[in-house]
Amino acid sequence: MATKGGVESTQRAVLFADVCDSTALYESLGDAPALALVNTLFEKLGSITATHEGIVIKTLGDAVISQFRDADKAFRAACDMQTAAAALSPRSQAKFAIKIAFNYGPVVLKDDDVFGDTVNVCSRLNTLGSPEQVLTTQLTVDALSPGLRVRCRQLYPLKVKGKAEQIMVFDVLWRLDPDITERDLPARPPAARNAVAVLKISYGGESYTVGPAQEVLLGRDKANDIIIESTRASRVHARIFGRDGNFVIADQSSNGTFLLIDGNSREMLLRREESVMGERGWVGFGKSAEGHGTHVLRYRLERRGA
Repeated sequence: MATKGGVESTQRAVLFADVCDSTALYESLGDAPALALVNTLFEKLGSITATHEGIVIKTLGDAVISQFRDADKAFRAACDMQTAAAALSPRSQAKFAIKIAFNYGPVVLKDDDVFGDTVNVCSRLNTLGSPEQVLTTQLTVDALSPGLRVRCRQLYPLKVKGKAEQIMVFDVLWRLDPDITERDLPARPPAARNAVAVLKISYGGESYTVGPAQEVLLGRDKANDIIIESTRASRVHARIFGRDGNFVIADQSSNGTFLLIDGNSREMLLRREESVMGERGWVGFGKSAEGHGTHVLRYRLERRGA
């Protein structure tokens, strides 16, 4: 630990907890009831943070940011937070859930706030989460005690802007539930292992290439890898990533993602869901892809022999 000029460098676990699809929640319940529900949740999250010897740093809109002295405390707090949110959900007439990400590593403490790469990675990780999910990183899993480490399931590598190496993402099994899907995937045949698949995306006159180990964020916000210039698109609308020789699109939006695969007669509407994209097709952000326009991109899968 080092302190200089009121700035302290140390190790901390940073946790982001975010209400999912808050726009739909406010529209469904009305402003006052929705705000009361969110405030009740925030009170519970603050109490849980204190129970695990953490500190609430701040709230940003419908998100709470906390810090803990070690990874184990952040892990247990994240699990308790999801349990508390699940208990509140039946009171709501709309779907009510939170997503959580936590990351352990070096931070800079200043004026009751935290800064640094550990915080930035946690923020990016939180944008990728789905309702009722807790995500963390390989470095955080390595810092957990053995009994908690076994409750973390490896998902996929993540490319974070500004970092040369990818970060492995883990899903925390926060429910003590035996009905957990096992990730025991069969080995791929030699031909599949030796092939390299890339995804070619065309949008707004620009072309993009997504590699098998890459992930891209798409949406209206300027921080996305591919910026969708349409009011139909959410700020962070969807993500596309490689998986087992294919590419998957995962919706994270308010209006849904429309997937129209060439050769299929029906268009799929994804709402907080994911789907394999197939060989080629169209994606509509917040509106059907059939009409084309600024809310639609074109893609095709290209396989190259190793």
